[in-house]
Amino acid sequence: MNRKPVVVGIGELLWDVFPDEKKAGGAPINFVYHASQLGAEGYAISAVGNDVFGTEILQELEKSNIRHFIDTVDHPTGSVMVELNDGKPTYTIIEGVAWDFIPLTEQSIELVKRADAICYGTLAQRAEVSRKTISSLLSYAKADALRFFDINIRQHFYSRKLIEECLEKANIFKINDEELELLRPMFGLDGSVEEVCRWFIQKYSLKYMILTAGSEYSSIYTVDEQSTIKTPSVTVADTVGAGDSFSGAFVYSILTGKSLKEAHRAAVDIAAYVCTKSGAWPVYS
Repeated sequence: MNRKPVVVGIGELLWDVFPDEKKAGGAPINFVYHASQLGAEGYAISAVGNDVFGTEILQELEKSNIRHFIDTVDHPTGSVMVELNDGKPTYTIIEGVAWDFIPLTEQSIELVKRADAICYGTLAQRAEVSRKTISSLLSYAKADALRFFDINIRQHFYSRKLIEECLEKANIFKINDEELELLRPMFGLDGSVEEVCRWFIQKYSLKYMILTAGSEYSSIYTVDEQSTIKTPSVTVADTVGAGDSFSGAFVYSILTGKSLKEAHRAAVDIAAYVCTKSGAWPVYS
């Protein structure tokens, strides 16, 4: 690819509210940030409220050079209460917020039509307005675009029906080891981790199936390849956004012609770096 790849994240834009500070985040937006840091032409699609939190988060996007189509709606800007235990976050996610009401606009449709990769998850589809917008936008994607479904299960904001609908639109599926165990009974799946991953590849005609297992390892499967890399040991500040940085680095690497193993290595290295920094949008050195 001779030009910069165009990468889009659609979904939740929010403040992660820690005990002593707040940081901007949201999985699809984090994904865009990291792909952009590496050289992609990245765009975030979401919504904020007509409030101070909304004004501040737009300023954060500008400061971090994240291009965006963010609409202002009559609902409060999203926020999530984050508690950290040994660097691992637990989240309390506020409902009825701006990113539950992402509108479908001509501007976002035109953007998705030229996107080389689009990232989406289940969380931003917990409410009907955003679910319809995300579904509609994905229908405008180029046939060869990477459609990256990062399941990102949070609290009770998911269902088998929603997961199946998302998988049918995807050609990349990313899941962590805990989420995989949640899906086993849901889809009636036995067998090894690899067998389950390969079942998803076959069932949904996926190009890539990505499994992350925290501090242990990560594996990426295709129809005829597999790459497994042990997670590097680093001094963890927090793991917020680490998975999204893995996704952004992997997609950027694939779009710029890297092999599966090269793209996987880049993803692992970037995620390890992000773990050593606080928050989802650390500055790249």
